[in-house]
Amino acid sequence: MDVALVGQFWAIAALLACTPGADWAYAIAAGIRARSVVPALSGIVVGYIGLVGVVAVGLGVLVTSYPIVLTVLTVAGAAYLLFLGISTLASAPRAVGASDGPLGDGVSGQFLRGAGVSGINPKGMLLLVALLPQFVSPAGWPSPVQMLVLGGLHVGNCVVVYGAVALLARRVLAARPRVSLVVTRVSGVVMTLIGVGLLAEQVLALR
Repeated sequence: MDVALVGQFWAIAALLACTPGADWAYAIAAGIRARSVVPALSGIVVGYIGLVGVVAVGLGVLVTSYPIVLTVLTVAGAAYLLFLGISTLASAPRAVGASDGPLGDGVSGQFLRGAGVSGINPKGMLLLVALLPQFVSPAGWPSPVQMLVLGGLHVGNCVVVYGAVALLARRVLAARPRVSLVVTRVSGVVMTLIGVGLLAEQVLALR
């Protein structure tokens, strides 16, 4: 694998993990309302592991056989990132809050709900679909294997970021709402910049 590509993917994936979404809301809810954050966070992580497996195995063959698929997926993912980023920046400032949905009945319920939050999250799916193939090296390991490794880095980012979000939710976000407003704005900027960067790369590749 290309070490430079791996490093670039890790940095982008880390920035995206730091952008608020449904998984953030559930992690905050677990941090504030659950006795332990482990069941909910474990569910979120398992959901992303499932997504990575589906994307790597399914798209690996397509990208290898039809390179145009990579271009289409990258443009679609970049457009979606631009939409999310611009919408976040254009909307009225609002604090990042906890999900008002039930956490689940007991440990197993919290785990299953966490897996559902990340496993059927359209944002997570589209971002993985757009990003994983983008950082696959033409030489070396088979594409699915490279995407599984990259996906593993993304899952690692999720463990660190969502764990921190859950553990700091009560102390930081509840006591300092201005911090969550800043996080929301920064996430909008990050998504917009990454979307522009992906689109620019595709435009330059056509020249």
